[in-house]
Amino acid sequence: MKIYHKFLLYQNKWIHPYIRVALGVMTTLTYLASILLIVGLVYEHGFTISVAEAHQLQRLYHGVWIVFLSDISLRIALEYKDTRQTFSKLTWILTFLLYLTLVPVVFHRPEVEGAIQAVWDFLNGRIYHLALLLMLSFLNLSYGLVRLLGRRTNPSLILAVSFLIIILIGTGLLMLPRSTVAGISWVDSLFISTSAVCVTGLTSVDVASTFTTTGFVIIILLIQIGGLGVMTLTSFFAMFFMGNTSLYNQLVVRDMVSSNSLNSLLSTLVYILGFTLAIEGAGMLAIWSDIHGTMGMDIHEELAFSAFHSISAFCNAGFSTLPGNLGNPLLMSGHNPFYIYISLLIILGGIGFPILVNFKDIILYHIRRFWRFLRTWEWDGRRFYHLYNLNTRIVLIVTFLLLVVGTAGIALFEWNASFAGMSVADKWTQAFFNASCPRTAGFSSVDLAGLSVQTLLIYLILMWIGGGSQSTAGGIKVNAFAVVVLNLVAVLRGTERVEVFGRELSYDSIRRSNATVVMSFGVLFVFIFIISILEPKLSLLTVTFECVSAISTVGSSLNATPLLGNDSKLLVALLMFVGRVGLITLMLGIIKQKKNTKYQYPSGQIIIN
Repeated sequence: MKIYHKFLLYQNKWIHPYIRVALGVMTTLTYLASILLIVGLVYEHGFTISVAEAHQLQRLYHGVWIVFLSDISLRIALEYKDTRQTFSKLTWILTFLLYLTLVPVVFHRPEVEGAIQAVWDFLNGRIYHLALLLMLSFLNLSYGLVRLLGRRTNPSLILAVSFLIIILIGTGLLMLPRSTVAGISWVDSLFISTSAVCVTGLTSVDVASTFTTTGFVIIILLIQIGGLGVMTLTSFFAMFFMGNTSLYNQLVVRDMVSSNSLNSLLSTLVYILGFTLAIEGAGMLAIWSDIHGTMGMDIHEELAFSAFHSISAFCNAGFSTLPGNLGNPLLMSGHNPFYIYISLLIILGGIGFPILVNFKDIILYHIRRFWRFLRTWEWDGRRFYHLYNLNTRIVLIVTFLLLVVGTAGIALFEWNASFAGMSVADKWTQAFFNASCPRTAGFSSVDLAGLSVQTLLIYLILMWIGGGSQSTAGGIKVNAFAVVVLNLVAVLRGTERVEVFGRELSYDSIRRSNATVVMSFGVLFVFIFIISILEPKLSLLTVTFECVSAISTVGSSLNATPLLGNDSKLLVALLMFVGRVGLITLMLGIIKQKKNTKYQYPSGQIIIN
């Protein structure tokens, strides 16, 4: 028996390295097959193909199917124990669905009509095969991307590169013949793709007349991916569908989505996606209820319009399918609820996912409290003083103040100017809407070039501040602005500590906030200086407005974007990219980090005043 065990041990040590090599080769083939499947589907739906090309694509899909079957079968046969531990329940379900595709291969089509024949036809159907293979491809690529984090690659660099890859893919997709009415240049395609992924809304072409339905579908998908964040989506798919990941992967993803702990990491990702889908779905129904039967669309066009604008608003993107954006005559009269719904979606998308999660905790607390009262008929008089965490309080208060001041200021300066001829209700609705849009949404209901200088200055400060951290909004963020102001107040009052709501702000928060503000001004100055040289015909206010809108991922413009040259468009696209990824994040990915030293230099004073 001992000799037998020694033989098995020796055999395992001898065979195992070859098994690992074989599975490694299959993993590479699976990644390649996933990419080829996506490329094939893009080619099929982006171009007008011949019968011969359709036959070749079908052979490609069949080859991808064989690769996926071989990969999963080898893993189960050669490393069943490891596979059982790493595969989640949903992965096993997908595996079972993949093996069901073998039924039409093994069994002939039943001759008797009925349920069995219908099941056979479904399992042999092209839609079932392609949908399953596409889902497996996305999951496989997501898992591969998250595994890159385990190689100790700089997370900030991975985040920036992931956005760049999606932008380049979007550029290619928007240049497909079926995406546009009469074609588009690569510069404009890159600009629109960057604007969509970075949820900005600046457009160098007339979106409504340039893109087809296919183009709008691509744009809204880019907006959704950019709004949620590439790593958020890939991390969710990798962890929820593909099973366990390394501890280092989870630590990096936790920092990216600001989760409290590793135990709550997956739930945080689920909450982000859940809140997004729920709010966008509710927004779509609300928008549809207002426009139904008023815009000359059929029911499918109305639902598509509502879904597009709900996603665009929640993601703070500012894209619209209508000529003239939301200033279209079809909306400007009798649709005040529509503008209010869009404004609320912008606000909810711009306050940040951590605050939405905090709202969920508060609501569940009160529901449990009320349910306890119904069960015992004894009201719990104890108060929980920290339901609203510090981040939630600061963001909500500053957001409320900015909205109130912005609404009042815009109404004051535009009451008898851009809002002339409107009813009082319309004027206040438009003032609120135009105060919400600079929070990085970028929709427009009036010609911004016709606004007063004072209103444009209000726009500039609102755009520069932006929305909340970990949100779909841009800007320096409400959180950083509040910390800088609180630090200024502490300096003026002569206190060493920055305190608010019974809490002392951390030194790291103050440092990062100050760095964000300084870097924002520095980057803006450089780009405004260069573009003012490249575009001498544009006024300094117009160039400044364009650059602030780009770096804050707003999308508002004084009608200057289509007038820019190709060099200026590329610079503005770069500003949008920098603004979406984040100045601090981008610098952390580029600049080599210095290790903390245990020694300390003598302190020195610099004369400030």
